[in-house]
Order: sequence, then C-alpha cells, then structure tokens
Amino acid sequence: MIRTILVTLLSAWASEFATLVWLLLAFISAIVEVSIPHFGMAFVGAGAIAAAAAAYLGFSLTVQVGTFVVVMTVSLVALRSSLVGYLGGKGVPSRTAALVGRDGIVTHDIDPTVGTGRVNVGGEDWAARSTEVIVTGVKVRVTGADGIVLEVTRT
Repeated sequence: MIRTILVTLLSAWASEFATLVWLLLAFISAIVEVSIPHFGMAFVGAGAIAAAAAAYLGFSLTVQVGTFVVVMTVSLVALRSSLVGYLGGKGVPSRTAALVGRDGIVTHDIDPTVGTGRVNVGGEDWAARSTEVIVTGVKVRVTGADGIVLEVTRT
C-alpha cells in the first residue's frame, strides 16, 4: 500500500518536473530568439511546449522526446522558409533605384573603354558609365545602375 502511494507520488512529481523542464527550455529558447534573432530557436520552443504537454499528460520520456523532435522538425520544415520570406522584408533599399529615369549632367568625361566618368544627378555626384563617349557638360538620362555606378545615355 505504501509502495503504491510512493510510486504514484513519484510518478506525479516526475511528470510535473518534466513539464517544468520542458517549459524552461521553451522560455530559454524564446529569450535566445529575441536576443539573437537568427530565426531558429522559435521552433525549439514550439517543440518544447508540445513535449511539456506530453509530460503533463503523463507520457513517458521517450514519447516526450519524440514529440519534441517531431514538432520541432515539422514546424521547421513547414514554416521557416515562408516566415523568413514574410518577416525578412525586401532587405536594404537601393540608393540608385530612385535615380533611374532622372536627368543629370556629365561632370567628368565618360569613356567606356577606360571605364571612367562622373555625373551630377539630383545634386549628387555619381560614378557613371555609358556605351559611348560623352563629354563634360552634356545632359544625360540614367537608364540603370550597377551597384553605385549609374548607367547613362544622352538625352
């Protein structure tokens, strides 16, 4: 009789302890995810919460670990790529994209063979290139950009 009571109490204590350990792992993974946002620890937290539920319901350690691994893996495979695309945004905006289509003035001769030339567009000085030689003072139109070098043509 005492043995049965002790086993029951020990089993309940182990279930509660395992639940707390899994929840602690979920809490730590949330802190790490917020502190170092590399977008991976959230899935560990999801698996830990599912394993905590399995522990609370009294399942064995094998079932808890299996639940953790399955939920973490499935959520990682199913959600990561779509969430990164959704939350990641477009990235750093281009400084030169807004200049395409605008007019400017050549401030240093543009020579396609040497790859030199400068233009003033919107009050800012930019490196420029063209498929033809364009001399200083000629009005040009920005047709594209390669990094921070504007591609221009005569207007």
